[in-house]
Amino acid sequence: MEEELDGVFEAVSRYDFRNVCPAVNFGTASDRYAGWIGQIYSPDWEPKVQKRRKQLGGKSYAESVVPTEAVSEYFEHFSVLEIDFTFYRPLIESGGPGINFRALEKYVEHAPSSARFLVKAPQVFCSPSLPGRGTNPDYLNRAEYDVTFGRPLEQVLGPQLRGVIFEQGYIPRRESPSSERHVDELERFCSAGRFGHAIHFEVRSSHLLTPLLFDWLASTGHGYVFSHWTWLPSIKNQWLAAGGFSSADGQAVLRLLTPRKMTYAKAYDLAHPFDRTIPELSEAPGSKAMIDETVALAAKAMDSGHLVNIIVNNRAWGSGPELAVAVSNRLLEYLRKRPK
Repeated sequence: MEEELDGVFEAVSRYDFRNVCPAVNFGTASDRYAGWIGQIYSPDWEPKVQKRRKQLGGKSYAESVVPTEAVSEYFEHFSVLEIDFTFYRPLIESGGPGINFRALEKYVEHAPSSARFLVKAPQVFCSPSLPGRGTNPDYLNRAEYDVTFGRPLEQVLGPQLRGVIFEQGYIPRRESPSSERHVDELERFCSAGRFGHAIHFEVRSSHLLTPLLFDWLASTGHGYVFSHWTWLPSIKNQWLAAGGFSSADGQAVLRLLTPRKMTYAKAYDLAHPFDRTIPELSEAPGSKAMIDETVALAAKAMDSGHLVNIIVNNRAWGSGPELAVAVSNRLLEYLRKRPK
């Protein structure tokens, strides 16, 4: 056992997270960061790096990205990939396959058959209001979801689809529905017909994390996404509120997104260009607890027969791969001490 763990530690030092623990799959939120060259991607991709600009918080950032084809190397390190560009538009547009449909096809073309994907649902179906557009008439519109996203997603990814993350952004309490109404709305959406894929709900309003929500998730078999995010309770407190795993098809999702009480813009500014650990993030209040509570959740998965997909984000640490190293090493230390 000791020699086996030594081999896994060595693999992790090479950013290979595929065999850390049978109950855990590691992945990242998006994948094309050129800052990962030398960690996840070989220097061969340097000549193919593309540049683009991002405006955030009154600042302009130069983003460098590797081509989609590099996903073939990504899956030499990780077991699952979270696709997040689908959050911004559906797959079917104007009655036919849109830009995101074609982008997903390209991922499938270059990823190995063993690749697995978690995909974010378009915000048009997740959010009761949209930035600059006010009330959203397509919020929880199941018919439109099925036609423009759900069914075409299954068509493109097939058995490689691990599930859909249904991210419901923060709603101030004064603008929020009651817990009863929130659950009723989710029930109407989900009961309109069987899904061909797992749904994992990420609810970012702590006042909606009620026993009613978790009882409904348990009764319907849909999953709750545990998130280490700016305004959410700690992972431990989310676990306590949920009363255990809320999983879909035996799988749970944990997203390590930003330090608690730190805004997206601040975390992004510190992390950019995402190529190394940033002490202001890795040593932020709560970051050690984030690692410990992630490992505790993995231990719960081992004990209960679940599988947890741990999705790391650059903004939580500076570099997603370096965060995966920190979590993996802590988990392996736990496994070394775990009673046989």
